[in-house]
Amino acid sequence: MRFSIVDRGDENSKRVADTLKKKCFSIGWQYDDEHCEIIFSVGGDGTLLRAIHTYIDKLDEIQFVAIHTGNLGFFTDYTQDEVDHLVYDLKHNKPVIEEFNLLQMDLPQVNETLYALNEVRIESLAKTLVLDISIDDEFFESSQGSGICVSTQSGSTAVNRALKGAVVDPGLKVLQLCEIMPISHKNHHSLKNPYIMNDNRKISVRGDTLAYAHVCYDHLERDLKSISEIIIHSSTKKVRFARYRTYSYLTRLKNLY
Repeated sequence: MRFSIVDRGDENSKRVADTLKKKCFSIGWQYDDEHCEIIFSVGGDGTLLRAIHTYIDKLDEIQFVAIHTGNLGFFTDYTQDEVDHLVYDLKHNKPVIEEFNLLQMDLPQVNETLYALNEVRIESLAKTLVLDISIDDEFFESSQGSGICVSTQSGSTAVNRALKGAVVDPGLKVLQLCEIMPISHKNHHSLKNPYIMNDNRKISVRGDTLAYAHVCYDHLERDLKSISEIIIHSSTKKVRFARYRTYSYLTRLKNLY
């Protein structure tokens, strides 16, 4: 099996990554950055997101296994003290493959497409955004405030949760729309509550104020100058996690809070 490792960059994660590499060599695995079949993420959820975006064009060829050495490890199956356990599982167990569709954001005016595992946020702290939101080409609402967040099921525990959005059970293929600090007054009201929808929906966001906003997708961001329309929907691109042992979602959730 060909593998590669993406680590958090701190001394402890580098040490764990080096130990893992040597133990993988001992069971006959080969290290190969270019043609790897499995990526080990050594760090926290941020490290995993970085690994996914590093290999965004090769996702149909690889699987991910995450080892926790960071501050938050919601996606991780092993801790830094369980490297021997992981290597034993690699040698003796057949993994269950868990797939997550990415969120896709199209910027048609500049012919650009961006992807996210957790969420896409359109936001501005400097200027109130007025965003006209349509769902499947039907006008839904005009949102006024600091922006909006669209999350996947896997991203429901990330920024969405901080915005008082719902935590979504795994296996439910949904998107969730939350407003960020919405403004309500006698002349304007929006839904304000999180809206959970089927993941085959298409969300269109339009507005002149997009030019003052940034879009944040997972840990990445870009400005939206010259952009007046964004289309967000579920992608056919998938992230695949190799689960070598059972680790319940409720346990992950309890470890989060």
